[in-house]
Amino acid sequence: MTLHHGASGPVPPVALTMGEPAGIGPEIATKAFGALQGDVPFFLIGDPSHLPGSVAFTPIERPSDALGATTLPVLPHNFASPRVPGEAQPEHAQPVIDVIARAVELTQQGQALAVCTNPINKKALKDGAGFPFPGHTEYLSHLAGDADVVMMLACDELRVVPATIHIALSDVPTQLTREKLTQVIRTTHAALIRDFGHATPRIAVAGLNPHAGEGGTMGMDEIDMITPLLDDLRTEGLDLLGPLPADTMFHASARAGYDAAVCMYHDQALIPIKTIDFAGGVNVTLGLPFVRTSPDHGTAYDIAGSGKADATSLINALRMAHQLGLARRNEDNS
Repeated sequence: MTLHHGASGPVPPVALTMGEPAGIGPEIATKAFGALQGDVPFFLIGDPSHLPGSVAFTPIERPSDALGATTLPVLPHNFASPRVPGEAQPEHAQPVIDVIARAVELTQQGQALAVCTNPINKKALKDGAGFPFPGHTEYLSHLAGDADVVMMLACDELRVVPATIHIALSDVPTQLTREKLTQVIRTTHAALIRDFGHATPRIAVAGLNPHAGEGGTMGMDEIDMITPLLDDLRTEGLDLLGPLPADTMFHASARAGYDAAVCMYHDQALIPIKTIDFAGGVNVTLGLPFVRTSPDHGTAYDIAGSGKADATSLINALRMAHQLGLARRNEDNS
């Protein structure tokens, strides 16, 4: 494996969490190492006994030991019981949570370049350990001191940001406040500059209602809140399009006009990106003091242990974690 060097010495590897061990995390971590060896240095945090039986791995004591490893480097974390593919076990819940916190701590200490997280099962964590967070994004915000965070889904053709995430559709109109939408747009704008290299980002903003309200005939949210908010942000110098009808924002010629799209709710953002690149999309958490990415899929219990899992999204997530981590590191050292 090639050693990557920066202005302050060797670049640390990316910390990859095992995620839910009963899911496909162990398998795709192994496949990702085979695909990325010599390109993106990373190490896995988890129980080595949860890896597929024939996998060669290198146990490490510290993240730097992963640099130059020729088999999958694993920072051991004891789970105390074997995995059963496809069956979440309550006793695994707390170690899954602890692994995430450990990855964040190593990254904040500078021992890891960035965090990449394999999928978790939120219900399993709630049932087994009383996990109080809707998902990774909210837990990472908590670990970062309740940072204002935003979830971005990214692929080569599209970047989307849902302004509201893991809530019922019926709750969106009340949760989509002026303050919330302002924070999402500003966080997206700052991340496009800092992490993605766009000096003057162009952001498209969807309307909430069909046809972006069509002049108030299909809803007043655009007239009452979204349009005035965008006008105010434009006076600050933000380059914003919208509010736009969501059904005409995502064809190829429309996508060429912006660097990211802010959508009003979960499915409005995720349906287009998963249609465009179902296997390759990456989840990026914006607004954290460290870089975090994740594959854009779940635990896939139905194929866990079968050897059929597609590692494309994790491979892309690790590449992006490395790229964004290097950008942060170069900026901090400049």
